[in-house]
Amino acid sequence: MSDIDKKEKTIDHEGEYEKAGVGGHGEASAFSHQVAVAEGEKLYDPKSESIWTRLGLTFESFKRAPGTTGGQIIAGGGAEHNELLHYENPMLQQKMRPRHLQMIAVGGSIGTGLFIGSGGALVRGGPGALILDWIIIGFMVLMTCQAIGEMAILYPLSGGFYALAVRMLDPAWGFAMGWNYVLQWAVVLPLEITAAGITVAYWPAANNLPLAGWITIFFIAIILINVFGTLGYAEEEFWSSCLKLFVVVMFMFIALVLVCGGGPSDGDYSTYVGGRYWHDPGAFSNGFKGVCSVFVTAAFSFAGTELVGLAASETPNPRKTMPSAIKNTFWRITIIYILSLLMIGLLLPYNDPGLLFASGGDAAASPFVRVLDRAKIGGINHLINVTICISVLSIGLSCVYGGSRTLAALAETGYAPSFFAYVDKSGRPLWAVVFILAFGPLAYINCAPGATKDDVFAWLLALSGLSTLFTWGSIMLCHIRFRKAWKVQGHSVEELPFRAMFGVWGSWIGLILVVIVLIAQAYIAIWPIGGMSDDPKEVATVFFQTYLALPVVIACYAVGYLWKRTTPQRAHEIDLDTGRKCWYTVEQMREYRAELAAQPWYKKTYRILFSG
Repeated sequence: MSDIDKKEKTIDHEGEYEKAGVGGHGEASAFSHQVAVAEGEKLYDPKSESIWTRLGLTFESFKRAPGTTGGQIIAGGGAEHNELLHYENPMLQQKMRPRHLQMIAVGGSIGTGLFIGSGGALVRGGPGALILDWIIIGFMVLMTCQAIGEMAILYPLSGGFYALAVRMLDPAWGFAMGWNYVLQWAVVLPLEITAAGITVAYWPAANNLPLAGWITIFFIAIILINVFGTLGYAEEEFWSSCLKLFVVVMFMFIALVLVCGGGPSDGDYSTYVGGRYWHDPGAFSNGFKGVCSVFVTAAFSFAGTELVGLAASETPNPRKTMPSAIKNTFWRITIIYILSLLMIGLLLPYNDPGLLFASGGDAAASPFVRVLDRAKIGGINHLINVTICISVLSIGLSCVYGGSRTLAALAETGYAPSFFAYVDKSGRPLWAVVFILAFGPLAYINCAPGATKDDVFAWLLALSGLSTLFTWGSIMLCHIRFRKAWKVQGHSVEELPFRAMFGVWGSWIGLILVVIVLIAQAYIAIWPIGGMSDDPKEVATVFFQTYLALPVVIACYAVGYLWKRTTPQRAHEIDLDTGRKCWYTVEQMREYRAELAAQPWYKKTYRILFSG
């Protein structure tokens, strides 16, 4: 066993935060120890508070935390002698456990984009476009996760990729990306609450309660869970992800039987279906334009995958927990998204009248529910609709988590009002959470005369989808610059505790795909499906519904540049040491990897596919 494993096996992964003790470093070693703090900086031990305060249920819990908890593990030979470790200690508490991180990575972003938005995507693009676009965006997401994983394990900074953009690229661009990310989640929150009204309306009895009532119920639920802070979000994500995974896998087994003609005799799938709907009405509904139009929906369905990197600052030992979470992203993309959408494309024609946005269609029907309705399979369609409702709640919580943590990081670096950096004794960035929650009531716009649920859904979906693409592109560009700086400053890739699957070339390919998708979206914005209208107002509406995020990013960058007057950093100027949490040498990593190579084939196979 290598020295790395010997040292890290002394810490139980489910209890390392408690066992290591935040009040001191414990036994000093050349390989791992608790975070050091700068002179005059106070360490705060949450265990000194009552359990109710730590859960966020007392008035005391809302008071400002007196200092960092020092709850992250530092690893590597001689690291304790580096004074730069004294800085970049997150004020947030490290409450997330490995199981939380795993399920956030695997099922956290499964929500309305897949369960509801895929219906409209099928109508616009057809089943061929559905699969093609999700594969392209899925590969892009995989490269993004590999890039953020490599960097976040080294630098589990507050603010995640925003802090990395400031450090690796340009503070002004980091400002733009940070605020773009905050606004992205802020507008997705009312979108998810809006989707709740669409989903619940599937049940006729639910229509006895006005839409405003359902919006209120879901909004209150999101507020109540946020009272518990990080732990509330992590636990809800764990259990809701378990449910989502179970239901999607169950649906795929049922769908496979239906495709083979094993459905009830009174349903539409009592005879062999196969690729029937790929021939009639066809695989593509609007040709090349249809393919281009689906990209934004596919991107929206994957939005939130990068939250794994953001959660690294609230994890005690990212080096041990992050690699497996990153690798599991591949299985989510392959099994959950691609296979389930393949089944949807086989079982539903793109001209099905029950699909969302279809002519005369019912906006309350998800394509997943629609399949079971057509099959005349009772009961399971209700289970899927319940799962969609829970997914809405889950993504709503992700909105608050992702937006508030990024806003708090912006405040810590002087790019947002300082009161947003307030972190209370329960580990909540309190005022940042309140700021994001304040966008929730925008969902009530759906109740105003003349407003329609579909219009609001389309506008918010467009803004969020392209914002996600800018975020992913920024992450991969950060990785490219990080690798360049790592090489220029005399480091070897062998020192990295986790290396991206395709290295820097994967980030280049992913970045090129982002640019291509953005060009495709510009094309569809200028020449939309059905042709350009003679009404200039309608032309402008269609364009901005497709490309709304671009002017937002440009405006944020302009403000950041005019405010700070910064320029992109050169490779030798990039700070690679401050806040770094892994300091292994080439020799130590070679010893560690030699031990892994000597493992039995079944252990190596499992590690390569699922673990770190």
